[in-house]
Amino acid sequence: MDTRKYSRAQEDRVAKAIGGKVNANSGATGFYKGDVRTKYFLVECKTSTKPVKSISIKKDWIDKLQEEKFSMGKSRIAIGFDFGDGDDYFIIDKRSFQEYNRMLEGNEDG
Repeated sequence: MDTRKYSRAQEDRVAKAIGGKVNANSGATGFYKGDVRTKYFLVECKTSTKPVKSISIKKDWIDKLQEEKFSMGKSRIAIGFDFGDGDDYFIIDKRSFQEYNRMLEGNEDG
């Protein structure tokens, strides 16, 4: 399977998992940026074509998404990644994590 097929499989998986839509050509068009979009999030997906024990996250990916989220009308960004094993993980900013944590704590049974 070529690299693009691995990437597309991950984008499809991520979109399905978060109720999003895959952007055509991985956001290379003039209309859609990023790989996957939801109502609030713009997501950039990164995958490995073979199982690995680590990956490097590049600040440039985050900076680029921060710029693109405005043109897409999104308020949040995330980096979706896997280690080549089909299990997806997400990197989100502190504000998004704080909101998520508050939501979880608010749903605890007292």
